[in-house]
This record gives sequence, structure tokens and C-alpha cells, in this order.
Amino acid sequence: MRAIFAALVLAAGVFAPAHAQEPWPQRPVTIVVPFAAGGSADLLARILQQHLQAKFTVPFVVENRSGAGGSIGTGFVAKAPADGYTLLVGTVSSTAINAFLYTKLNFDVARDLQPVSLLVRFPNLLFVNPKVPAKSVPELIDYLKANSGKTNYGSSGIGTSSHLSSVMFELATNTKMTHVPFRSTAEVVNSMLGGNIDLAIDSMTTVWPFAAAGNVRALAVTTPQRSAAAPDLPTIGETLKGYEATAWQGLFAPAGTPRPILDKIAAEVKRVWELPEVITALKNVGAEPATSSPDEFAAYTAAERVRWGEVVKASGVKVD
Repeated sequence: MRAIFAALVLAAGVFAPAHAQEPWPQRPVTIVVPFAAGGSADLLARILQQHLQAKFTVPFVVENRSGAGGSIGTGFVAKAPADGYTLLVGTVSSTAINAFLYTKLNFDVARDLQPVSLLVRFPNLLFVNPKVPAKSVPELIDYLKANSGKTNYGSSGIGTSSHLSSVMFELATNTKMTHVPFRSTAEVVNSMLGGNIDLAIDSMTTVWPFAAAGNVRALAVTTPQRSAAAPDLPTIGETLKGYEATAWQGLFAPAGTPRPILDKIAAEVKRVWELPEVITALKNVGAEPATSSPDEFAAYTAAERVRWGEVVKASGVKVD
């Protein structure tokens, strides 16, 4: 009888779910940022690192794996064990755009990654060189139609939300411009200050100080609602119904990560994002704090892939 009981206990141990044996987390957790240190995704990861490490008393390590527009770090997490110990701060570019832009990815975002929680939304800003006479979106549309193909626009890189936001604007207005890609938003602004480009749609976080100082002229934001940082600035959608190009970042895990772990992480993200000091830190960089359940974020990312996939297809841009 004792031998039978021992066998039953052993069998229970063998067939018990791994997460039931080892409550998450029991060892270091890696938060992968698929971009270089110092950017907004890195900032979010380090906020999470600080607060989750304090809560769970195990190390949380931020690891920057940049390259290929975020695809290198994203692919690393997509192939990682689905145990909750490797997480990803993904962006609209790395998790919604790149799948349609890059032709040789060795992973599938929809299949290989599990959305955990939305983190923040960022408005992009439509701004022009002060030499451009337009002082509103309708005036800009008239100007572009009168100067078809003669106006150039900058972006922070081919296939970025900055680039594709401008493509969306061209499609919505039936206008044609010349694209001048750069490597960062800072380079876009510097080129405009030097008089080399006419307009751009890029990160409000970086551009707004220059607009507030009058160095560039802000015309509108790309989000559905006006920005709290500039409530008098209209949205592009107020002129072009349905136009929306919201930059966002969220937390992902490898597909197959146990649901109790996902729910636990999402709940902690919500708790951290409701801390007054975190809200202030996010708003100071122009981010709109936003959290969600795994199911809500999964639905959101699916819709975003459809939206941006159509824009990439219309743009004809591909990267090998």
C-alpha cells in the first residue's frame, strides 16, 4: 500500500503543470527592447524593471537587442521559451508593420507572440517648415495639390510609422510628395531647421518643443482625439474623416505562455501604470498611459496589423 501511495505521489508530480510547481517568478526575468538604449521603448522597459523587481524581489533585466527595425529583438523573444521569463516591449513598427515590410523574417508575430498588455500610445505630429505658407490642414492640402510632386517630406526611416503616416496622408488627400528618409526624428527636425525638407509627420515627443518655440509650425496630431499637451491643436481626422495613425508600445510574451502568468503580469503592469510618479514620467515624454487585458490587447494588435498592412501594401515598400 505504501508503495502504491508513493507511486501516486510521484505521478502527481510528473503530471502537475509546471507553473503550478513554480509560481512565477522564481528566477531572473529578461525584458527585451528591440531598439538601442535611450529611446521611449527603453524608458518603458526600465520603469517596468524598477517596479516589478521591487515587487517580486527577483532580478528583472533590460536587454537591448536592436537591428532591422526592431525585428532582431522581436524574433529573439518569438523563439524564446514560453515560460514568462522572456518578455518584449514591442512597438507598432516592430509588431504590426514589419511583418508586411520585411520579406525574410523567420518568425510570425501573430503566431509566435502573445500580447500581454498595451502600455502607451503616442501621437505623431504633422508639422511644416515655416516657409510653407499653409497654417492648417485644409490649407496644406490645397498647397500640396497646387505643387504636386514638388513638396518633400521627411521621415525617421523607411517603413516607420512616421513614413507610413505620411503615406496615409497622401492616400487620403490624393496628393503626391517626395519622400526623404532619415535615421531618426532628430535628423528630420534638423533637416527642416536647415531648410531642406518641407513637412513631416513624426513623434510629437521629440518635435513638440521645436513647435512650441516656433522653429517649426505644428498643424495637427494623428490621434483620434486632441493631445492633452496641445489641446488647441486639431487632429488630422477633423479634416480627413477616419484618418488615424497612432504610435503605440506594448508588452508581449512568447506564444504559449501560461495564461495565469499573462494575467499576473498584466495586473502588475496596470498597478505600476496607475502610480502617480509613473503617470507623470510617461506624460512628460508625451505618452498617453494605456493598459489592457491580454485579450483586449490581442484584439487591438490584430486590428492594427490589418490597418498597417493595407498602408504598407499601398506604399509598395518592401525591405529584403
